[in-house]
Amino acid sequence: MLRLQARKVILVLLVLIVGCGLAVPNLFSPETRKSIADNAPSWIPRIFLPIHAVVLGLDLQGGSHVLLEIDRAELVRSQVTQLRDDVRRVLREERISIQGGIQTTTRGVQVRVPDAAERARVLPKLRELAQPIGTLGAFGPSGNQSIAIAEQPDGLIQLTVTEAGSNERIRRAVEQAMEVLRRRVDALGTTEPNIQRQGLDRILVQVPGLQDPQRLKQILGDTAKLEFRLVGDANSSEVDMLPSQDAGGQTVPVLRQPSVDGADLIDAQPAFDSRSGQPIVNFRFNIRGAQRFGQITTENLGRPLAIVLDNKVISSPVIQSPITGGSGQISGNFTVEQVNNLSILLRAGALPAKMTIVEERTVGPGLGADSIRAGKMATLIATVLVVIYMLATYGLFGLIASVALLVHVGLIFGLMSFLGATMTLPGIAGIVLTIGTAVDSNVLIYERMREEEHQGRSLVLALEAGFQRAFATIIDSNVTMLIAAVALFSLGSGPVRGFAVVFILGILTTVITAVTLTRMLIALWYRWAKPKHLPF
Repeated sequence: MLRLQARKVILVLLVLIVGCGLAVPNLFSPETRKSIADNAPSWIPRIFLPIHAVVLGLDLQGGSHVLLEIDRAELVRSQVTQLRDDVRRVLREERISIQGGIQTTTRGVQVRVPDAAERARVLPKLRELAQPIGTLGAFGPSGNQSIAIAEQPDGLIQLTVTEAGSNERIRRAVEQAMEVLRRRVDALGTTEPNIQRQGLDRILVQVPGLQDPQRLKQILGDTAKLEFRLVGDANSSEVDMLPSQDAGGQTVPVLRQPSVDGADLIDAQPAFDSRSGQPIVNFRFNIRGAQRFGQITTENLGRPLAIVLDNKVISSPVIQSPITGGSGQISGNFTVEQVNNLSILLRAGALPAKMTIVEERTVGPGLGADSIRAGKMATLIATVLVVIYMLATYGLFGLIASVALLVHVGLIFGLMSFLGATMTLPGIAGIVLTIGTAVDSNVLIYERMREEEHQGRSLVLALEAGFQRAFATIIDSNVTMLIAAVALFSLGSGPVRGFAVVFILGILTTVITAVTLTRMLIALWYRWAKPKHLPF
């Protein structure tokens, strides 16, 4: 123990200096960090700039909390509609004669094929519509199918969307919706939003620092499904009657099949019309959308083209000339805020299904400031009491443990800043808890040293034995706590995960500070003071 290798000492000191140095940006104000980021030379990578501070969670800096739920009924209806179209395609391709047409039920479709030979020919094709569910069970593939097919003796064939197929569709829709919601929230200019799945069909969105919940609800709640449809004949069966914003809510007949949809948009920006001065949205298509839009406007000169957003006609201008440049504008008596929000929605893309806000909460910055003050006070009191106890019980060794404790807290903040982890109120509780567990390792080591000295060993052998024989116990103790913390992180959500992150970092840094750093400091003390007995 007394022979410290220079290479190891340098390595440990380097880790401690860099780790604690990462916590320095937390001492700067947000304005100072922004100034550093703006004025730093461009050749310096941003990761090396002192601008990465711990991100405060919703409960510490205030903000908006929204819980959205996907519309399961709409998703099932869309599945049934798609299934109906697929069945119609198969029947047409196989030239099958049916009786009574394709009937739609709540969760599927049914069709009657009187001829037994035709049934035998079409059933294998219909079974190909059923897809295996991709999730794995505990002992292998689940074996579930997306569609159940049943044949009745009277020639009736029933195709039903299974519960597993419905859940799989919801799961995929939630994953797609999370990506769209993240792009929308990022466009608000906020930092570190928390977007995560809650159960099968819900998504939690927390935006720290955002004090405008109404705008957040507008950004999250709209599906933003944009379509361009030609206006049709009201007496035709191929049109939908949709309410028109220009006509004061009166319905307009538009073709059911969209000519171009928003999936081909690559940009949408707010602007002002050069002639009327009204707020508008300028949009631009990709190559495929531009070609399709140019073809539609070329072939339908003089016809009105409806701009449909979420099944509402925004406007239906008459095509005056072919639009082949791939860009256009959306106007419709918008306000400036409405065109800003619409631009964000169109750039982020449409949600795969309608989502409903089932819970919303706003945390004021004052409440967050109170939480920060209370957290700081709890951390300070815990640190002071622990330091007093260690000094009173172990004297000089208590001071060494206290120095290691302060470095331990600095490392936690440094790692959280580097990883971009979010500090929440439970996270502060995790820091206070790790303050106690950090010195627990020192207590084990010191008590072991005391026992070895009482058994007649020399001081140097007692010091050696204290670290060597307590090390296994310290590792076992920290591993068990690490298992519990990882379980909390894996299964928990929101503040629970924030607590788990801080606790995991605290456990890892404990091994460095309570064992390695303490060992180095005690070795330096022994070389300098040449003592004969323990100082406690």
